[in-house]
Amino acid sequence: MTALRTGRAGRAAQYAALLCYLVFLAFPFLWLVSIAFKPAAELGSLHPTWIPEDPTLDNFRQAFDEQPLLRAAGNSLIAALAAALIAVTVATPMAYVMARRRSALTTAATGWVIVSQAFPFVLVIIPLFLVLKNLHLINTLAGLVAVYVTWSLPFALWMLVGYVRAVPRELEEAAAVDGAGRLRVLVSVTAPLLAPGLVATGLFAFITAWNEFFFALVLLKSAEKQTLPVVLTHFLGAEGAADLGPLAAAAFLATIPSLLVFAVIQKRITGGMLAGAVKN
Repeated sequence: MTALRTGRAGRAAQYAALLCYLVFLAFPFLWLVSIAFKPAAELGSLHPTWIPEDPTLDNFRQAFDEQPLLRAAGNSLIAALAAALIAVTVATPMAYVMARRRSALTTAATGWVIVSQAFPFVLVIIPLFLVLKNLHLINTLAGLVAVYVTWSLPFALWMLVGYVRAVPRELEEAAAVDGAGRLRVLVSVTAPLLAPGLVATGLFAFITAWNEFFFALVLLKSAEKQTLPVVLTHFLGAEGAADLGPLAAAAFLATIPSLLVFAVIQKRITGGMLAGAVKN
């Protein structure tokens, strides 16, 4: 009986800790939503409230009137989707080789992938800028996509290596016995079983590119090419004063695509697809 009570108390403590963590994560977003729907009078109140007393859409209308949010969102969407697709396409065969061909070279490559994630942005921005300048890709979405792919590829590769190692070798060996070559095995056998990993990796690359600010600020100079995170800074005044209502409304709209993408594909991330993988 004592052990049972201890187990229940432990689970209750875990759930309480998880609830506190969720509240901690959700607080900034909930406060952002609250500000986005508050009129100017409530934003300047000395006694702020969670729920707007007089909800309004004026902040959203003002945000669209002041800044080209739709154009910026389109640029961000193009860059994020292209970066995600290219990163997953390039990382998949590389991860397969690193997972299936164990050697000193693949071990060193894996270590380099992990170490490269510790490099700060400011350390690589100058070399990247010079390379893109020589390639005439400054102030272009293509150049920005190339940077996003370069930055997200190491982590995408590291993620996919783990997923490839989880695929039973017996399935690939059975396909090889039936006459399938390496490429056919990768495309027809391994890749379908990697669907959860491919989706999770693509989601990581998409969200990273969608939310990225520093590279877009440095590499994109024309207003027509700027992405959404850069345009959000235009709601700040010359002296750092923020147009809080429109800024919150625009930031709230900027978070919606990431939330929708995650909500749609979260089942593929958490669900396994290897359980029914048998050779008929």
